[in-house]
Amino acid sequence: MTPGIALSPSSTDRNTWTGIACGMAAGALWGLVFLAPELARGFTPLQLAAGRFLAYGLFAAVLLWPRWTALRSILRARDWRALCWLSLLGNSLYYVLLANAVQRGGIAMTSLVIGFLPVAVTVIGSRDDHAVPLRRLAPSLLLGLAGVGCIGWQALGAETARGGLVGLLSAIGALVSWTCYAVGNSRQLARLPRVSVHDWNLATGVVTGAQALVLLALTFLLGDGVGHTAAEWGRLVAVVTGVALAASIVGNAFWNRMSRLLPLTMVGQMILFETLFALLYGFLWERRLPTAWEGAAMVLVVLSVLSCVRAHRATPAV
Repeated sequence: MTPGIALSPSSTDRNTWTGIACGMAAGALWGLVFLAPELARGFTPLQLAAGRFLAYGLFAAVLLWPRWTALRSILRARDWRALCWLSLLGNSLYYVLLANAVQRGGIAMTSLVIGFLPVAVTVIGSRDDHAVPLRRLAPSLLLGLAGVGCIGWQALGAETARGGLVGLLSAIGALVSWTCYAVGNSRQLARLPRVSVHDWNLATGVVTGAQALVLLALTFLLGDGVGHTAAEWGRLVAVVTGVALAASIVGNAFWNRMSRLLPLTMVGQMILFETLFALLYGFLWERRLPTAWEGAAMVLVVLSVLSCVRAHRATPAV
């Protein structure tokens, strides 16, 4: 948005719905990440993370190369430092913490903790200048929490939590990590209007790829690569390459575009689409229909987003 130029309500609505469409597309592509462990069984989360982000970095470096000179003239040292932190918080650290939480504390506990992401981001965003007051966002937040509660309630009823303080702390760490990423990334994009969302995503990929080399070294030090056949390694390469292209390259590009079109209080709500699409992919993978709790959760997620849109809709000119 150009400073000093007032947008008409119709223009604001177009930006809002375009941003929501981008958030939905990002969620649809990010949801594919939850299928990766099923498609590459036998490999650890550390191996999946190292492979995915290494492929992301390689693709990003190739795509960024033609525009490298122009981008280097815009980004300063502090911007590269920000990219390092954002890549760590939103990709490398988040994924490792999330996987560890699931392994040690179970899906139920992890989903309940991570389900507070929209609330955390929205509450932080409500402190920004000209942000929609938190009281107007309360219905949307309550609907989102109710949706998360439905998912968590079924998970608690269907699965015995493995417990463990380490698992709980990992889930909380993942929540803090991605909340910091969502807030920091949105504000960094607002501070760099000359950098396209595509170039920013590719620069993030290059930095994340460099961090993946550390993860790759850890997998070898831990001896995780022992005992796999050539066919299994080939399947892993195919899975991480597909996830890198779909989720990290295209999905992140949609998310960054959305971050420029929507206020931070709406950005938080868009995270719900990842949970929604992950559920849909899970139903397809398991070849079943959603249960009553899962169906209620999906309806509540949609209502939460629509309620958030209504709260942000510009007041028509009199």
